[in-house]
Amino acid sequence: MTNWKIGVISASDSIARGEREDDRIPIIRTLVKEWLQVDVSVYRAVSDDMEDLKENMIECVDREKCDLLIVTGGTGLSPRDVTPEVTAWVIDRPVPGLAEEMRRAGLQQSRRAMLTRAVAGTRGNSLIINLPGNPKGVEICFNAIGDMLSDALHILQGTGGANEDWGGLGW
Repeated sequence: MTNWKIGVISASDSIARGEREDDRIPIIRTLVKEWLQVDVSVYRAVSDDMEDLKENMIECVDREKCDLLIVTGGTGLSPRDVTPEVTAWVIDRPVPGLAEEMRRAGLQQSRRAMLTRAVAGTRGNSLIINLPGNPKGVEICFNAIGDMLSDALHILQGTGGANEDWGGLGW
């Protein structure tokens, strides 16, 4: 078992202002525990402001040393939905397969899933993923990639322990 440090940022003006409770963090805590056998170590509620979000994402990865940073909310089409743009600024390398799989799983539930602009990528040895702000969307998207997160973190950090069964495809 690896003791990864998991960070979560909820991008939401109303949650950041304390006007409503973050209904997605309990779901994320449960899913992280289920799929990675660790607890969420860092949690922040941040407004949908590009600079605030960027600063908090960089701080969670570079200073807090989160191995996995989950940013939930702000992935839709509204003018305040800026999470994908900020994530693109922060990451070094995109990992499009994770976002594609989340969208594919979402489309099995709702055609509106094609409107999500969520992205995933790496910054140094850390993985950053965007999840929707809708609690059901969080669950669907996380479960779609949950089985690959441990492998991704092991590979990214060069720690071994990744599942080497690539189905004979030599990925």
